[in-house]
Amino acid sequence: MTDRRLSGIGMTSARTRERLITRLREQGIRDEAVLERIRDVPRHLFVDEALATRAYEDTALPIGFGQTISQPYIVARMTEALLQNVRLYNVLEIGTGCGYQTSVLAPLVARMGTIERVGPLLDRAKERLKELAINNVRFRHGDGYLGWKALGPYDGILVAAAPEEIPKPLLEQLSPNGGRLVVPVGPDGAQELVRITRRDEHYSRERLGGVAFVPLLGGLL
Repeated sequence: MTDRRLSGIGMTSARTRERLITRLREQGIRDEAVLERIRDVPRHLFVDEALATRAYEDTALPIGFGQTISQPYIVARMTEALLQNVRLYNVLEIGTGCGYQTSVLAPLVARMGTIERVGPLLDRAKERLKELAINNVRFRHGDGYLGWKALGPYDGILVAAAPEEIPKPLLEQLSPNGGRLVVPVGPDGAQELVRITRRDEHYSRERLGGVAFVPLLGGLL
């Protein structure tokens, strides 16, 4: 990847990215490591070329197959909620999509698994992370409802699509020593972001505010 392609020009330049960081701070994002990742990850590489000039707007954008790249605020909010006051060694992401959230989170943890049900999206995400030299991620073409038991238990699980109810396998795959799950839950129009923390067989639930995500779907494409 050329430096120019990575750094961007015009509406994908460092100045444009810095305006986004300022906006995220104004919206309450405080974790400096998360803000640094949002600043550094070239979001324009994760969207179609025709949308590149909008890459650093704080908005979701289409990536095909009925999926979207989440708005930067939501990526920052979920990453911050997952990492708050802990160091995470083993993390699982449900819903790789184009790989943007993966690229923000992966360098902040020791190792990561990510699952995507849409094969072509997963292939593109693999290419992007390889270009960015992010090497601590294992990929799986699979059903996110089932998690990835073989790599668990997990210190953290982040779900980038909304189930109407939290899948039981994801709760079971959390570490019993404080494993946490950040997930949007509920039907379209009535979703909220929650953080579940597991201590042995007790699961505490924190409400983090209203959100709007594509639904979490089962099966493979």
